[in-house]
Parts: sequence; structure tokens; C-alpha cells
Amino acid sequence: MVVGCQTPPTTDDRLNYFKRHGVDYCCGYPESMPGGSFEVDALSRMLDMGKKHGVNITMIQFPLPSSYIAKSPMPSIMMGKPDRDRDIEKCCQIIRNAAKAGVPSIKYNLTILGVLSGEPTLGRGGIIQRSWDFAKAKQDPPLTEAGPAPAPVMWERIEYFVKRVVPVATEYKIRLACHPHDPGVPPSGFRGVDRVLGTVDGLKKFISIVDSPYHGLNFCQGTVSEMLQDPAKELPDVIRYFGQRKKIFNVHFRNIKGKRDKFVETYPDEGDINFFKIIQVYKEVGYPYMLMPDHMPRHTNDAGGKEAFAWAYGYIKALIQAAQTAA
Repeated sequence: MVVGCQTPPTTDDRLNYFKRHGVDYCCGYPESMPGGSFEVDALSRMLDMGKKHGVNITMIQFPLPSSYIAKSPMPSIMMGKPDRDRDIEKCCQIIRNAAKAGVPSIKYNLTILGVLSGEPTLGRGGIIQRSWDFAKAKQDPPLTEAGPAPAPVMWERIEYFVKRVVPVATEYKIRLACHPHDPGVPPSGFRGVDRVLGTVDGLKKFISIVDSPYHGLNFCQGTVSEMLQDPAKELPDVIRYFGQRKKIFNVHFRNIKGKRDKFVETYPDEGDINFFKIIQVYKEVGYPYMLMPDHMPRHTNDAGGKEAFAWAYGYIKALIQAAQTAA
């Protein structure tokens, strides 16, 4: 296990910031560089920039972010539009390019709603924390631009994508890591969308779509905790299920207070999950990749969140060292 990060852009300044705070691995964003793209030359230049700073860029992201569907660079895939084959082929070419350049993994989202949030709450020292309370959430307008998306529709669109990209990833030996829906919602859905990747059973079904060692999860520990009624009790066995099957390719190592349908995000040391205990579970299943801070609380005196993330890097690195030295 290593501490990692995914905050863009990929620049000399950002990579230097990572290195001086002990982050030797990260997800890179070639499109954020001058003349950047997902072509082989651009990916190679990005990797060389990382090496110059002593940072290993071991992951990139498809143009399938956690954004609301109207803001997605590739909305056709989750809207089921006829031109989705064109965008899926673009993803397949990114896989081929990554393999040629030497990037071993790609993360992505298959979402319509994006990240759902309610009114923020204040925490220690005046930090601003994301929160969610389904009972208070307004479904306005009642449908998204994608229209009604019940479970069968969502699964058709997800499976259509996975069955076309995973064989290419398997051929080129590139790990594909999908992020769960953040947060899950009741089966009745939210704004007409059933978030099928917002339950543990949904994630189990997802990894079974194609049998490949290169098909797995960007395991957002915070999002998975949001799926559970008793996160502190249930999360270890969820990690064991996916970890023992070698389906965890990246971890968003974050914490919450609360449970399914009502929670607030926190600093890693004050949520319901005991991070010292939970890192032992990742060690138990032999998890070998990055543990990334994610959704760190914000503060008006911390522009860009650099202080919050620096705190998290040190905290996670100390936990990794403790886990490695524990009997």
C-alpha cells in the first residue's frame, strides 16, 4: 500500500507539492497539461514530468468523471444515445495508448446524477463538510436530461460499456477501476434514477459482468460506508469480499459520520470508521495499490485545500507505516 492522490491539474507545481509531502504515486491528468491529450506522446510527457519530480503516475481517468450528466464530456454512454459507440471506442483507444505509454490503470465513473449533496455543515475549527440527508433532498426537477433511468435501464447502459471496454483492457493488461454511485439512494430512485452502483449487492453484480482480472473497482471507502446501516461493523467484511477477489484497484480513503441516507463527511480521524483498524483489513487481503485522501473538508483560510490534503497525506502515510510494522 502507498499513499496517493488524484487532485488535478498535473503540473510541475502540483507534482512538487505531492513530492514534498511524501506522495510518491498519483493519478495524472494529461489533458490538463499544455497541448495535453490522451495520445501516447502526451501520456509519455506526463509520465516524464512525474519522474522528474520522483512521482510515479500509475493511473489516469477516462473522460467519465463524477460530474452530473449534463457536464460530462461523454454523456452519450449513460444516456444510451446512438453515438455512445463512438465514445466507447475513444475509451478503448485510451486503453491502447495507456498501455503503449506505460500507465497501468484507469479509473472512471458511470453516473447520471453525479455526487449528491445537501446543505454543508460546520465542523472543528470552522471546516465546511459535505452532508447528505435523503429525507430533506429536493427532487427538482423530477427528471434529469437522461429521462427515466430505472434499474433495468441503468444496468443495460453499464453492461453495454463494460462488455466492450473490459476485453480491450484485458488484452492490453490495463486495470479499469469504476467508482460507486455517491451516494446510494432508495430503490425508488432520485430524480428518476436508480443508482444501481450504490449498494454492495450492486457492486457485486458489477464485478461479475465480465470475468477479467482487469475489471474492478475504484473502491471509495467513504461511498461504500454511505451504503451501510452500520459502517463501522459492516465495512471490514465488504473490503474482504472485494479484496480477496482482487477487485480493488484504488481506494478513496475517507471517513463519514452517519449511515445510509444520512451522513456528513469528516476528517479521517473523527468519523465512524477507525482507520487504524480498517487499514489492517486492507493489509489482510493483500491490497497493493494507492490509498487516496478524497473529499477533504474545506476551510475559507485554505484555498485549494492544500493544508487539508497535506494533513491527510501524513496521516495516511503514518497508518501505512504502522500497518507494515505491526505483527
